[in-house]
Amino acid sequence: MNDHERDALLASAVRLRTEGRAEEARQRLLALGAAFPADAEVAYQTAWAHDVLGLEAEAVPFYERCLEGTGLSEEDRRGALLGLGSTHRVLGHHRRAVEVLRGGVEEFPDDGALRTFLAMALFNTGEHHESSRLLLELLAATSEDPHVRQYRRAIEHYAQDLHATM
Repeated sequence: MNDHERDALLASAVRLRTEGRAEEARQRLLALGAAFPADAEVAYQTAWAHDVLGLEAEAVPFYERCLEGTGLSEEDRRGALLGLGSTHRVLGHHRRAVEVLRGGVEEFPDDGALRTFLAMALFNTGEHHESSRLLLELLAATSEDPHVRQYRRAIEHYAQDLHATM
């Protein structure tokens, strides 16, 4: 199989997943992965197909494989880090979720989705202060609500120490 055929098969599998035909996509991606075992993009799409089907435990090795390899776009790498961290959280592997998501936030500090999922995983590990801090900082930085924007400085201040008073 050449690269052109690989690209066509991958696009077809992604289309199936987006059309709600995730099991068909998964089967095609597993076959494609057998032909291209070191292909990070194929591994990422295979992980995603497993996640969509609720097969989180089966998705983990594909996420790990795609993150170990090269060839993911920046956007797909962000998605893979979020997917792996979220999947670990769903599986109850909260410390591992925090580790993966923290690494994702370090790599992509501007990614609000990664910070949000990290906050959820931190909550699950009992790190409530850091979880709240992350969410308050994200709220202050991204909210379009005029009332939140009016109190942005105060929210950012309190995010650092929820026990503080002005």
